[in-house]
Amino acid sequence: LFALNLSFFCFNLVQSPNFDDSGTVPMLVGSHIHENGINYESANRISEYSNNLLPASRLSTGDIVTVRVGYPGVTAVIPPELDGCNCASMMIVRQHHSFLSLWLCYVMNSRIGRSQIENVQYGTAQKQFNISDAVNFLYPVPPIPEQQAIASVLSDTDALIASLDKLIAKKRDIKQAAMQQLLTGKQRLEGFGDRFSGKFKQTEVGMIPEDWDIVSLGSVCEICGRIGFRGYTKADILNNTNGAITISPSNISDNKTDFTNCTYISLFKYEESPEIKIYNEDILLVKTGSTYGKTAIVKNLNEKATINPQLVVLKKITSDNFFLGYLMMFETIQNQISTTIVGGALPTLSQSSVRKFLIPLPPLTEQQAIAKVLSDMNSDITALEQRRDKTKAIKQAMMQELLTGRIRL
Repeated sequence: LFALNLSFFCFNLVQSPNFDDSGTVPMLVGSHIHENGINYESANRISEYSNNLLPASRLSTGDIVTVRVGYPGVTAVIPPELDGCNCASMMIVRQHHSFLSLWLCYVMNSRIGRSQIENVQYGTAQKQFNISDAVNFLYPVPPIPEQQAIASVLSDTDALIASLDKLIAKKRDIKQAAMQQLLTGKQRLEGFGDRFSGKFKQTEVGMIPEDWDIVSLGSVCEICGRIGFRGYTKADILNNTNGAITISPSNISDNKTDFTNCTYISLFKYEESPEIKIYNEDILLVKTGSTYGKTAIVKNLNEKATINPQLVVLKKITSDNFFLGYLMMFETIQNQISTTIVGGALPTLSQSSVRKFLIPLPPLTEQQAIAKVLSDMNSDITALEQRRDKTKAIKQAMMQELLTGRIRL
């Protein structure tokens, strides 16, 4: 076991460094640090003069910085491009001949490192730990060549994850651009609108092809919510999974539904409101609260489900469900939501106002073709996300095995 010595540490005690609009030296704080990486572009700058006045917290290539306040334990290595920068409210482990910095960074970000910080951290609203406690942290240390081999394997895995993240971001941008073109009719798919090519008309939602219609949202679906006596109380909530799940805004993310961590209510309450029973291909819309406007097309639902009072559901849809779902998440609807929302502390959309939203509507066959193109793009993105998440899980397992010596390279 290797015990970190206090001589390897220093902590910047300066609470209010003098930032300078013309400064060139980044001043790193905890929010710039993530596991094995640093996002320093948004960091405030200080002058070279101020930097020279703070030698104890000046950083060199290969030093390790650990977040001390906020998200304690998040650790990264200083790269060459940040050589000579400065930091505040962080723990610094100086580069040392007895360990490889990248290897130690992985150790400190692993359960081995995080658990030791969790044992000494304090605070409720904002977690933190004292530098003096870090002197007693103990880590299993292999010889330097093995540290190098471990770090190489894990950094290669990180590089693969980063490349997948970039590809996912690129695919999302492409999908967004496709939505901008296809959902407004600026680009028509092959076989649609040939004789109307280039012919547009001005409408309440902007320019659309001449052969498209403008209709109210309420004319193509029913919009239902949990109101009045249909609400439920604590007495209706179950502490088991024998009832029906209630979907809340927290179950909607990135226009997808996630049914984990749902509240269960009695089947009596579920059956009491059949108009808000949820099925696959229904469309959900958050109508109240800080996340109003979030939408999702229901997929992969395999149990009885309903909604809580913060949502409405679009049902009995006469247009293509997926085409309408993509419209709901697009600016055509989102702009109308922004201009219709009322209330201050608790922003709210009324169901009557949602029914009046205007949407551009191409012929059904074109709706289906557009929805297929966008759904195929979504499938590509989902496959990449699954591959990335699997790679992350593999990396975590590798860290547990390699950094404890259970598996030797």
